[in-house]
Amino acid sequence: MLIGLSLPTIALLLVAGIALDLLLGETRRWHPLVGFGKLAGFIERRLNDGQARLARGFLAWTLAVVPLSALALALTEAAGLWLHAALLYFCIGLRSLRDHTLPIYRALGNGDLAQARALTARIVSRDTSNADESDLAKASAESLLENGNDAVFGTLFWFILLGGPGAVLFRLANTLDAMWGYRSERFNLFGRCAARIDDALNFVPARLTALSYVLLAGSGRARAWQCWRTQAPAWSSPNAGPVMASGAGALGVSLGGAAVYDGEVEHRPPLGAGPAARAGDILRAWRLVLHTTLLWAGVACLLAIGVVYA
Repeated sequence: MLIGLSLPTIALLLVAGIALDLLLGETRRWHPLVGFGKLAGFIERRLNDGQARLARGFLAWTLAVVPLSALALALTEAAGLWLHAALLYFCIGLRSLRDHTLPIYRALGNGDLAQARALTARIVSRDTSNADESDLAKASAESLLENGNDAVFGTLFWFILLGGPGAVLFRLANTLDAMWGYRSERFNLFGRCAARIDDALNFVPARLTALSYVLLAGSGRARAWQCWRTQAPAWSSPNAGPVMASGAGALGVSLGGAAVYDGEVEHRPPLGAGPAARAGDILRAWRLVLHTTLLWAGVACLLAIGVVYA
């Protein structure tokens, strides 16, 4: 490993971090990523005057990410192995995905459309005020598939390479992309550095995630692969396209298409194949993300066992 930890150690710490996340979930108070968001907002307000150029965006990204990543590296070197697992716990968002999406599934199952709309509005930026069951199921499933990569598998990938500091670096960079990576007048140039760095860090994890969705599609593997190869290029995001297309194909549902943003209908490229999403597809999308996590953890453990007995 690039950080000097053996593969068996990395595998053990990875499983420990995932277990902590599933058992404890997000911290109720003083979550590090929430605090980082406030810091990033402070830096952006000081450096972005709405006409900021690329250089200011790069400076802002550096000020936000580099010191904290360096601090994580220093702490792990000083505090010992288990801090790596703790950092992974703070960075990974597997249980958070479940806790934010399964209540939507239950609300739809109970016929409470108003509650489902309110819950969905918390996790997506699209307008849900007039959304029906299919719209809400589609939004939730898309969020699960895409954030499976952003909040889980990208984090695990960089943890395997660089331990806890790698997970921290990835999640901070991904958070800045979510905050600054817009093609709006204010962020088009300022946030371009954050968007491109996130694209680079996510390039390999996104394709491993897409491949994992294909492998876990069962009899739908050929469909998931075909959706990935034919539909992903139509998406503007080089990483969200493969992840969401393969995931929708694995589920055998139709995602993408029309969605309302800021009062205007946006026609997005299609994803997947099959009937329109329904409430049950939220649960199926969550299970796909969970099973992919178990697949990654299992592969890491098998490789570690191979190293031990080689």
